[in-house]
Order: sequence, then structure tokens, then C-alpha cells
Amino acid sequence: MPDVPSKRGVETTTQLAQIMTPTDANILGKVFGGSLLAMIDLCASATARRYCGMISVTASFDRVDFHEPIEIGELVTLTGRVTYVGRTSMEVTIEVEATNLSTNVKRHTNTARVTMVALEDGRPALVPRLVCESREEKVRFLEGKIRREIRQKRIQEMSEMQLQLDSATDSELEALLSGEKPFKPER
Repeated sequence: MPDVPSKRGVETTTQLAQIMTPTDANILGKVFGGSLLAMIDLCASATARRYCGMISVTASFDRVDFHEPIEIGELVTLTGRVTYVGRTSMEVTIEVEATNLSTNVKRHTNTARVTMVALEDGRPALVPRLVCESREEKVRFLEGKIRREIRQKRIQEMSEMQLQLDSATDSELEALLSGEKPFKPER
């Protein structure tokens, strides 16, 4: 295996900012979740590319928490940082803050975790190792590692459950649908 370079945690931060306009609004006059997800994806892409120096594509959105709505006219600032790395993938955590430009009041509105995969010639490529220096960086890295392990376990369990449901008879499926029989994944 080739020698993989490393990067310090403090070298992973990227910020993007944009004022929200009426074209970003949903029917309730708040910023569309979809508009925000697109901004999160862009921030994750920029953060990952800055970190590894390669084009990076979205593998998954692990989680996006919507804490508070964002108003039209507010300045939305997204701060991305690489919090965990594997061989070819990076977990990027995005913190979203909305600022009312009239009052200068800032609010933490969203947190997202996006897994990005580095590509070289269209194939997954090795990414630099993440050097965690502060206690906070070490905790974030270990949390990311645990999230990855849980995700892999959940994917395996869902695959096994799908196989079990696919092989069930029509009467077994009817019993599950009616609640007559609880679903118990095989172990």
C-alpha cells in the first residue's frame, strides 16, 4: 500500500455563505429544505476537495437535523470540517448558522453529516490520514468511526431483513401486515 500523506484537523475547515432570497422559500415563506440540502452538499464537496485535493462525490447523507427554520433575507453560513476519514471516504460535518442582518442575531439552525468519496480517474482514491490534535478533534473522529460502524451494521441488518421478507410466503406477509405476527429478523 502506498504511503498516505496526512493532514491536520485544523486544515479541514471550509465556509460558504449566501443570503436567502424568495426563490429559496417554500409555501410557508421559510427556506426550502431542498435549497439548504443543496448548499450542504456544495459545502461538503468543497470541504472534501480542499482536504484531499481530489474531486469528491457524495456517497450518503448520514443525517441532517433541522433545529430551526431559516427566514428569507438571512445570511446562511455553512461551516464544513472533515471529522472522520476511512481509506477513500471522508465524513464531513456541516454546521449551519443563520444571521439576521438587521439585528446581527445568529442562530445555529442545522447540523449535517455527509460521506464523501474521493475520485481519481473515476475510481475511489486514497485520502490523507486525519491527524487529530485537540481533544475535540479526537472525540469527533471517534464519533465518526462509531457512526460508520453502526451504519455498516444497519446496512447488513437491512439486507438480511430484505432477504427474509423476499422469501416470505403471501400468508406470512399478510400476518405481518395485520400485526397478527411480529416481524423478528433472523440472527
